Amino acid sequence: MSGAWTDLDGDAATGMLLIGDHASNHVPYDIDLGVPDAVLHEHVAIDIGVADLGRALCNTLGCPAILGGVSRLVVDFNREEDAAGLIPVVSDGHDIPGNAALSPEQRDLRIALYWRPYHRHIHDRIAKDRPKLLISLHSFTPRLKTDSAERPWQIGILYNEDDRAARIALPLLDQAGIVAGDNLPYSGQVLNATMNRHGEGNAIAYLGIEVRQDLIDDPAGISSWCEVLAPIISGVRDSLAARD
Repeated sequence: MSGAWTDLDGDAATGMLLIGDHASNHVPYDIDLGVPDAVLHEHVAIDIGVADLGRALCNTLGCPAILGGVSRLVVDFNREEDAAGLIPVVSDGHDIPGNAALSPEQRDLRIALYWRPYHRHIHDRIAKDRPKLLISLHSFTPRLKTDSAERPWQIGILYNEDDRAARIALPLLDQAGIVAGDNLPYSGQVLNATMNRHGEGNAIAYLGIEVRQDLIDDPAGISSWCEVLAPIISGVRDSLAARD
């Protein structure tokens, strides 16, 4: 484990690597975001359910994982290094005054301590294990505070230019009776930084999975959705392998 990530053990021979950018709400002791503690338990700070679902999926599939080790309010691993929202100053109606007060030097230091080591670790792991499929695991809130629209999808499958895995997964989800969004509730063509960098940048197929947070916010939900998703992920891997 590093301050920027947690490794979950698994067998590289499965051909899969799971990545959970927003799996933690940890804020290092020397960082003051200036927000109430309650905010750190909301979707703006962490992808609710992802850490537990990621562990369950890795246990079932036997694959390794890399889970982000700090809150997305500290630095958002799923943003490009030069993105305006990399260190957010506001998120879904919450002001983050500690981030707004950062000097350019403090901002650069935070990126150097967390964002760069995290992505370097993913790069090194991919170079070592040569996975055939990356699993990008996220979760989404049923409704944004700054947008009253309901988000009815149970699962979203996100992708940018490489839709190989998505095109296999979406029919499988449909067959399982899952209400799945095709590049919904938001588009991977707009927000897909980690998979753009490590998936598309290496010509590795990736499955971008978003799970609605109210479905995986307790142990029963984690267990149920692990049972649903594990065979679909395996099916995607096997179908991709058959095409090689």
